[in-house]
Amino acid sequence: MNEGTWFVTFTCHNWLLLFELTNSYDLVYKWLKLIDDKYHIKTTGFVIMPNHVHLLLYFTDLEANLNTIMANAKRFMAYDLVKRLVAQQHRDILSILEQACTEKERAKGQMHKVFEPSFDAKPVYTLDFLYQKLDYIHHNPVTGKWQLCMEFTDYPHSSAAFYEMAVSHPSVVVHDYRNYWFG
Repeated sequence: MNEGTWFVTFTCHNWLLLFELTNSYDLVYKWLKLIDDKYHIKTTGFVIMPNHVHLLLYFTDLEANLNTIMANAKRFMAYDLVKRLVAQQHRDILSILEQACTEKERAKGQMHKVFEPSFDAKPVYTLDFLYQKLDYIHHNPVTGKWQLCMEFTDYPHSSAAFYEMAVSHPSVVVHDYRNYWFG
């Protein structure tokens, strides 16, 4: 059992393709670097899809609060996504995101609902579950409606090539889960 590993998913509002539309994959990369630097949370697997993100995160500090970290991540990424939507003049999408805010959210100063309010987080207690989630993450770009590349290892916003071909990712330091599970 390894208490520090989590499978985390968060989604753009209404499954809108916001990462793709604004080419904002870099926002997730910056956030992953930030949580590694600031909280020592290691990215052991990931895929950034056009409208959602799947992660396997290893918490070296079990005192770090996942809810707070995710809330801050979504808030700061939302600001930058909205800036890009404005700069690219995506008025139709901005209107959808504005209309999605409740009166209560507007009263608190929220102008756009960029992400779904909740996120999914499951603790990873077994290697079988870890392998299942890593396989799911890596094959997501070529499964079902998603045909984002020919081979799953070719998708640029994933840790698949790291694990399958020992190729470092250019934007994310992927920490091999084996170092934490078997180290």
